Amino acid sequence: MHADLSRVTFRPERHYSAVVAQQGRVQLDADTNEQTAIQLHQARTLAADLIGPHGGPRDAAGFRIDYVGGKHDLDTLHIHGGRYYVDGILCDADRPAPGVPVPGEDEEEAATPQTPAHWTYWDQPDAFLDPERPGDRLPSPASAPFVVYLKVWERTVTAAEDPALREVALGAAMPDTAARVKVVWQVLPLSLSALEIDETDPSKDTVRAAFARWAERQAAPASRLAARSERPDHADEDPCLVKPDARYRGAENQLYRVEVHAGGAAKDATFKWSRENGSVVFPVDELDGTWVHLASLGHDDKLDLDVGDLVELTDTAHASRLDALPLLRVEELDLPGRRVRLSAEPAPGVGRLPHLHPFLRRWDHHQGPRRKGRTTALRGGAVPVTEGEWLPLEDGVEVYFAKGGTYRTGDHWIIPARTATGGVEWPTDTARRPLLQAPAGIARHYAPLALVKGEYGAVDLRLAFAPLATGVPAADEAALAVEEQARREEQAAEAAAPAETRPEPASGDQDTPEGDQ
Repeated sequence: MHADLSRVTFRPERHYSAVVAQQGRVQLDADTNEQTAIQLHQARTLAADLIGPHGGPRDAAGFRIDYVGGKHDLDTLHIHGGRYYVDGILCDADRPAPGVPVPGEDEEEAATPQTPAHWTYWDQPDAFLDPERPGDRLPSPASAPFVVYLKVWERTVTAAEDPALREVALGAAMPDTAARVKVVWQVLPLSLSALEIDETDPSKDTVRAAFARWAERQAAPASRLAARSERPDHADEDPCLVKPDARYRGAENQLYRVEVHAGGAAKDATFKWSRENGSVVFPVDELDGTWVHLASLGHDDKLDLDVGDLVELTDTAHASRLDALPLLRVEELDLPGRRVRLSAEPAPGVGRLPHLHPFLRRWDHHQGPRRKGRTTALRGGAVPVTEGEWLPLEDGVEVYFAKGGTYRTGDHWIIPARTATGGVEWPTDTARRPLLQAPAGIARHYAPLALVKGEYGAVDLRLAFAPLATGVPAADEAALAVEEQARREEQAAEAAAPAETRPEPASGDQDTPEGDQ
């Protein structure tokens, strides 16, 4: 997550069940965040164990899909409300109720508007699809059938994107407080050929089995990275700000983030890195060509912008789509006017809509790492991936991409660097060799929703579960057996008793034929 963190300590393989605070100790963000991660891991694991890979409550299952042919070849889907669980993650498809404004002096109070019964393919909240964008449209009816599936992942949201998170009572000079993690769900189409299905009318079981295999391949990490700290050759020339023998030469503790920018094979992939975990962001008020008007500047020199910095101008829509936008260079600063001039105009459609909360994110690389006496040129403002070699970042921090990787935009690794040890925190073997690690995120989750057959409708592929609770019995089986035995013994005793000792029936219970009255 792009947040101002000290480090990320949750490791499910350690089987910790709780974080226990001790009196008189310094409280760190990592401890609180690990407690949250432990509880979330337990809750989602339990839900996945009970429900399975995906499913919804029988009477409130969400994401029912209706295919709707549109005019001018613009087809759409209706995505009905309700809840659905994917790998234990709750996805809510209900539309929020619209608010009712206070009427003006000469206006009558408006009636409460009806909440729409469904989302559509084009207005679903986290997909930000565009009919003019290649690849966003649904497959044509002629290419039906195709599968509609649910993609689920999580991303960080700060006050730069959601101003309501900021406590205004703290004042504009204070930084924001806690960030949030948001569940992003997107309903997307998938061809049968991508699932390796040759049939034109496959059964539900065939589609579900093929989708499970496809989802497993998509979710599996396909790249690995290792990190280390090595004392640079020029360390003797550094001023005595750190220990002379320190391998990490930075003057402050940092949390480095190495993130894939453009995905694909190694020859096409690029990466970017930040010493602040990518948390240095600046809300954008207005975009005027290459000039960007910022809502605020950094709180100090460390968290500010400078000429030569590389920045990413993005917004909620492009962040949710995981688009790899060009990284631009800061060419000029106008501090009194809170303006920066970029090396080029941002991509069309980015940063122009205020309701999408555009913002600048600063990255800390300036050029490709220097190897064998030459410097690698940047590609789209990011560093080209080179596998099988140690690549220097700064201050002795180096990273290594394993050979044969396939890279996905947004995948990232977190590397804490500490001045106390003069090194980085990274797992090693017994010989202290750095271990290759899969990305710390993004974790992607998938579930099939429907098999769309064009004009013939859609076949529901969702699964449902019933509530576990049932009626409470009067007693357990052993108690019921004892009561039944006591009743039988009582009946047997009454039958064996002499007639004169038997109790007289109540007068209301006597049979009185009408002829005897």
